[in-house]
Amino acid sequence: MADPAPPRNRKPVSRRDALRATGAASLGLLVGGTANPASALADGPRAPGRSARRSANAITQSVARWCFEEIPLVPFCRGVADMGLTAMDLLTVEEWPVANDHGLTVSCGDVAAGTIEDGLNETKNHAGIIEAFERHIPHAARVSVPNVICFFGNRRGMENGVGIENSIRCLEACAPIAESEGVTILVEVLNSKPGGHVDYIGDRMDYALEVIRAVDSPRVKILYDVYHMQIMEGDIIRTLTDASPWIGHYHTGGVPGRAEIDDTQELNYPPIVRAIADTGFEGFMAHEFIPRSGDPLRSLREAVELCAV
Repeated sequence: MADPAPPRNRKPVSRRDALRATGAASLGLLVGGTANPASALADGPRAPGRSARRSANAITQSVARWCFEEIPLVPFCRGVADMGLTAMDLLTVEEWPVANDHGLTVSCGDVAAGTIEDGLNETKNHAGIIEAFERHIPHAARVSVPNVICFFGNRRGMENGVGIENSIRCLEACAPIAESEGVTILVEVLNSKPGGHVDYIGDRMDYALEVIRAVDSPRVKILYDVYHMQIMEGDIIRTLTDASPWIGHYHTGGVPGRAEIDDTQELNYPPIVRAIADTGFEGFMAHEFIPRSGDPLRSLREAVELCAV
């Protein structure tokens, strides 16, 4: 189902447009929390500046920058830090210092290792993806960016088997770079239905799992986007539970429309978050919804409170 139109006088924003605007490929995840836990709120709203408190099984929460691009980066970093979050997803290399200056971990970095459309499935893209990781993963390690992102790419008539083999080959070349620096490469699953990333080849978990299991590296994981996979195949809790050894990061979003994760949408996030926690997950879950309210930071705060279970 296509995303509903945003409120009047607001320019529609798609993730694809946001990524193209930076000339990069991005979305995000994390494995093994070396970062300062950005975690959840307890017992209702907090005054600005009050630190977040974790419940016993709280998931470390983050936020995807591109969804809040109408707020300039510096004020957005301040607002995110003030509500107790400690991390931000999908920042470009040039933006990493800004987040760090506000005490925020970059939970998943965008290093332009291919794009959503031109990714791992095409051998012609491999040299550029490998070069981007060779250049930026050592820097990510130096500045404590735990994860970097890449994509499976568009199908363009390709059979699954060919795309899987090509993706394995590229990631096997990239894995030693990530392993040597202790940084995790995340590959995202996305929906390919109208209104999503039409023609994306990595649109189901069985495809992603075949690739990641074959690569068999602790530093190559799946970015499990709850929004995209609800649209594509559903069965969220059972899927993430069964696939937990190969998942390194999560994204949220309301279905339909990628709006707030509130009672206007079909997903019930508290049980999903509890299921993630029950797997022993120690990474980040980044909020990646496009706020439709008149107060984007309030929408983010409410999402963080909802997921503090």
